[in-house]
Amino acid sequence: PATQDTFLVRRCIYRLEKCNQDILDYVEEFRDFSKMVLSRLAQLNSYKAEVKSEVENLLTRIERAQRDIDYFGSVTHSNTCIEVHEDLVKQQLFEEAETKKKLKLMLNASCDHMLAGIKSLKIFKKTGDKHGSWMKDPGKKHAKIYLLSGSVNNVILEFANIMTFMESNHMLKAHKVTLPFPWQGTGHIIYQGFLFYHRYGSLNEIIKFNIQKRNIADQMLLPGAGRIPAYQLSPPTKIDLAVDEQGLWAIHAEPETEGNIVITKINHITMAVEHTWDTSCNSKDAEAAFMACNTLYVVYNFPSGGTSRIQCVYDVLDAVNTYEIPVLHFPKRQGSHSTIHYNPKEKQLFAWGDGSQIIYKVHTKQKV
Repeated sequence: PATQDTFLVRRCIYRLEKCNQDILDYVEEFRDFSKMVLSRLAQLNSYKAEVKSEVENLLTRIERAQRDIDYFGSVTHSNTCIEVHEDLVKQQLFEEAETKKKLKLMLNASCDHMLAGIKSLKIFKKTGDKHGSWMKDPGKKHAKIYLLSGSVNNVILEFANIMTFMESNHMLKAHKVTLPFPWQGTGHIIYQGFLFYHRYGSLNEIIKFNIQKRNIADQMLLPGAGRIPAYQLSPPTKIDLAVDEQGLWAIHAEPETEGNIVITKINHITMAVEHTWDTSCNSKDAEAAFMACNTLYVVYNFPSGGTSRIQCVYDVLDAVNTYEIPVLHFPKRQGSHSTIHYNPKEKQLFAWGDGSQIIYKVHTKQKV
């Protein structure tokens, strides 16, 4: 037995030594393989530098040849180029005229008036947060008032009429409508029985919510919107929805337009984009805007608050797209607005200013 144990021990030692030698051999082979790979990589880097140099040289030669071709082409075909250029201009003018005709048909261009002044204001209530919006539905005959307090919330307060809203115990008489998703900012609008709002947490999703049935009727993504605030002085609002005589609009700003405001006509039934305009109105020092009769009116203020004023107007159907108008000041009030919405049915502005619910009466005149 002792001899057998000795044999087994020696056998185990032999196997361990062999295993150790195999590991050493593997390590040596791996080192040789690593050296080979590093050598190949060095060669590839060298080839890469040579190829890059050759490609750069080829691009330089192509650029020189292209300049020569352009020069000879301009010399030998100058008359032809002028004729082609004139044809392109004519084609562009024709296409612009056709586009304008289509836009007038789409917008049913019966609007012939523009804002001339803001005559008076009335503060109906001071309730809710600093940011919010309140409105009537211009697409319905009822007199209901809707209050949406806060820049992020999911509860609409519905009142039977303005008198109920103004009562001291108005909160007890409010009918609450809870949304499946909260809103972002204060740019929502109610039209034809639907609430249209920017969904909180999304970049540019607009939800169409049926107030009576309490469900989502449709939704869409607004291209280009949601990356920066629509107005510099109202940072919570990335997309501002508006209604005028022609229906639903979206107002926002884009980095590509250097902060200039973009307006989009939306079909409120199909939730499809009908047309988009890049305006000349900048979002810097802007606090709100609204659409009235196919025209964008941008409201500006001071960062610390002051007298709000309209000083940029953009008509989507006007040839020049802007009107030279005097600055229109909002009367009798110092402060700021978190939202201003135009009601085309009553020809009034529903505004939210520092927690107060305000209505402005406007004066209009015939478009020139």
